[in-house]
Amino acid sequence: MADLRKLPNLAALRAFDAAARHECFSRAAAEIHVTPGAVSHQVRGLEDDLGLALFTRHGKRIAITDTGRRFAATVRKSLTEIAQAAEHLRSLNRQARLVISATPSFASRWLAPRLWKFIDAHPDIEVVLQSGSHLADLRLDGVDVGLRFGHGRYEGLTVDKLTDDYYYPVAAPGYRTRQARVPQVPADLRDCTLLRMDTRESWQPWLRLAGLDLPEPSGGLVIEDSSLTLRDAAAGNGVALSRHVIASREIAEGELVRLFDLTIRADEAYYLVSLPESRDKPALVAFKAWIMEEMARFRAQGWPG
Repeated sequence: MADLRKLPNLAALRAFDAAARHECFSRAAAEIHVTPGAVSHQVRGLEDDLGLALFTRHGKRIAITDTGRRFAATVRKSLTEIAQAAEHLRSLNRQARLVISATPSFASRWLAPRLWKFIDAHPDIEVVLQSGSHLADLRLDGVDVGLRFGHGRYEGLTVDKLTDDYYYPVAAPGYRTRQARVPQVPADLRDCTLLRMDTRESWQPWLRLAGLDLPEPSGGLVIEDSSLTLRDAAAGNGVALSRHVIASREIAEGELVRLFDLTIRADEAYYLVSLPESRDKPALVAFKAWIMEEMARFRAQGWPG
């Protein structure tokens, strides 16, 4: 076991780490907010302590040695782990704040209309809801909970499955085919405008289930946000293939109607992801329990699968 009494000075290690990455004392000094002379002094002291040169010096120019480069990789890894551990402890002191990241469609159509229940039950917790199409890096972005639609493989994260989901076509109540008829059977879709979805989703699995040999919609507008596709359908512009979790609100409010009694389960599902080191954070524990119960209640109201 290493003798921690012989551990180099932490300030010297920080100066060396910055100097090793920049191979320049002045840029290292700007990063850690000291003078170039202080960085040079710290690095020289570290070299004296270790008994070897970590840089070669040519006037004001420096170049890291092979030994220095290997040592720098170890120092960087160790400093990063210390910084992450310290940030985790700081986060425990911010228990009353919960940052949630979700896709725009799930955030606006399912989560936001229900989130007031959690806030009412936990008035001491400040809730921040972020939405975006990109997958948030929980650690780098300071996110406590990620709500994702995918296959459930999220390396390095704690993963809890929320629910499966099902696809079915929806349209505005007054929508008519090009022959001015109300769509009654799946074959009527041949005379309808099928709205395009993003590249992650396709009409083809549902069309095959319905026994229809129709091409994927092409041309026109491609909408990346599923909730915007629903708004397009509600405006009477065509038929959208939507997930139940996303469309249920508009159906309940009469803005959309479900077409046909034919559903197909999505290959992907909804998952709650969090950092393993945050599993005991009270706000996270409370939110996880709440959303699991809320999702179970939602499924009990009527589930297409």
